[in-house]
Amino acid sequence: MRGNRSRLVTVATAALTTMVMSLTAAPAPARAFPATPKQEVLNYLKSIAGSGVVSGQHNKEPASAPGRYTQLVKDITGQYPGLWGGDLMFRADDVANRQRVIDQAKTEWANGSLVTLTWHVCPPTAGSSCEFEGGVKSRISKEEFEATVTDGTALNTAWKRRLDEVVPYLRQLKDAGVPVLFRPLHEMNESWNWWGERPGPNGGARLYRITRDHLAGKGLDNLLWVWNVQDNPAGGWSSYYPGDDYVDVVSLDVWYKGHPSASDHQQLRTIAGAKPIAIAEMGKIPNAALLDSQTRWSYFMLWSEQLQGNNSNAEIQAGYFHPRVLNQGEVAP
Repeated sequence: MRGNRSRLVTVATAALTTMVMSLTAAPAPARAFPATPKQEVLNYLKSIAGSGVVSGQHNKEPASAPGRYTQLVKDITGQYPGLWGGDLMFRADDVANRQRVIDQAKTEWANGSLVTLTWHVCPPTAGSSCEFEGGVKSRISKEEFEATVTDGTALNTAWKRRLDEVVPYLRQLKDAGVPVLFRPLHEMNESWNWWGERPGPNGGARLYRITRDHLAGKGLDNLLWVWNVQDNPAGGWSSYYPGDDYVDVVSLDVWYKGHPSASDHQQLRTIAGAKPIAIAEMGKIPNAALLDSQTRWSYFMLWSEQLQGNNSNAEIQAGYFHPRVLNQGEVAP
């Protein structure tokens, strides 16, 4: 009996050692991505639906440290995220440092991560830079918004000039062959931002269409257009949708709850049809229950300071080592 127990202990110890080694082993070397048409990234996101989900990490201001939170993921898990997230920014000092964000995007792509950019943009009634409070987080009047989405008005022209300010930066990524999951005018169903809570075809959806048409007219065919709402319990998300011709990826920001509900997942799938769906912002890292039950998410992105502010290191490690999660070196568009 003692001999059998000894053999069982030996076998169990060996199995545990193997498991620990597999969790702590160095990640596979990143495969540097070449210049790639955006359609290949879109096809890849479609292809992994149901089988894999790309890990992502946002990097908020300051623009002078555009890889800060991505590096924190590496420090905690030994892995870099499969998706790097950045922002084209709004405060004057960050706007002046946009080049740092673009350089980081190039580096992340070269290292084998997908790239996504959002833009906390200042209203057309203000200057090129602004503070978050009273700037990005503000309201413009109904009349001012209607003028912004009406061709030929002063505010419509101001909006297009605002878009022109980031064209040289986005063009650098195009010239470098970097496809960008571009998420402008995010959380369109929320009231905290000046463009939000304007449902219907002439609301936020029209501003989104104007934005895509204008940037497409500048030759920026490397942008994959990510449409986004927040998990607002008021629902009605589809009333903000700009139309299939204007959207490549349908995404949700999850802030009203820790994780998206099964009905959130289904509602996004219904809007998206055959398009990929994604969690573009969240504060709580996906756990096994979420990853095993809601299998159509193509990627998730943790919000900057929420990485450690809302998750233990053990939870972050468990998320990154889940067998369905694809980190840098495992993403292959």
